[in-house]
Amino acid sequence: MIKAIALDLDRTTLNAEGGLSDGNREAIEYAVSKGMHVIVASGRALYSLPDQITGIQGVEYAVTSNGASVYRLSDSVRLRHYKMTKQSVLKILEVTGTESQSREAAYEVFVDGEAYAQAGYVADPVHFGASPKAVSYIRGSRKPVEDIQKFILEHIEELDSMDVVCREGPVKDLIWERIQREVPDIYMTSSVRQLIEISYKDSGKHMGIKFLADYLGILPKELAAFGDGDNDAEMLREAGIGIAVANASPKCLQAADYIVPGNDEDGVAYGIYTILCAARPTARI
Repeated sequence: MIKAIALDLDRTTLNAEGGLSDGNREAIEYAVSKGMHVIVASGRALYSLPDQITGIQGVEYAVTSNGASVYRLSDSVRLRHYKMTKQSVLKILEVTGTESQSREAAYEVFVDGEAYAQAGYVADPVHFGASPKAVSYIRGSRKPVEDIQKFILEHIEELDSMDVVCREGPVKDLIWERIQREVPDIYMTSSVRQLIEISYKDSGKHMGIKFLADYLGILPKELAAFGDGDNDAEMLREAGIGIAVANASPKCLQAADYIVPGNDEDGVAYGIYTILCAARPTARI
């Protein structure tokens, strides 16, 4: 029996425009009415979570910053928190400094639930590989900082997580390989093509939902999780039922127990009604 549902947001529960459809909202409310805990599981910082999700009565907890922070939403109390180590942050700046100076890469960091980003990236996200559809979200959720490296150094012991933003291709591949090889004490993942998302080694959405399962007194097999990105794959494996939307990355699809329609086709609603609450599933893989 499923007692809790973890929902990735972007490109999973939210549509391509970043909105919550009536169908998905009604399905979430239905799950709550059946006594299920509903958990947001996102790479976003706390204060970047959309009100249309957090405002639903019964959406109780949020795994944020790819598992670096876990919050109770009713009062924004942080139940679990990991910060990056000073050593790791300094090494990331060293490894990526050349690309940053040449505008091949930019930085964003999350501190106490707020997202801060290099001003040049906020001004022109597409230059760094973001989708045009993501521009309004990036500009609306990131506080621009002119000297982001100085800001990082000033807050070096306060970082929940850090993203290196870089257009997909050889430069990003090289940065990823160097960080993976040279930087200690990190968890590294990617939700979209232009992001290298880095947090403390014990982070990850899968660790966040595992913590909440223990906190709520439920078993991993009593959890269901929905996702679309590489950063969701471990969460889908951790859950008793892992569900990927049809537009998910290959890594996420491979981790899933079920595949449902895409995020623009109310795949989350389909999964809640068909797989978790009612009829025999028809999307088993």
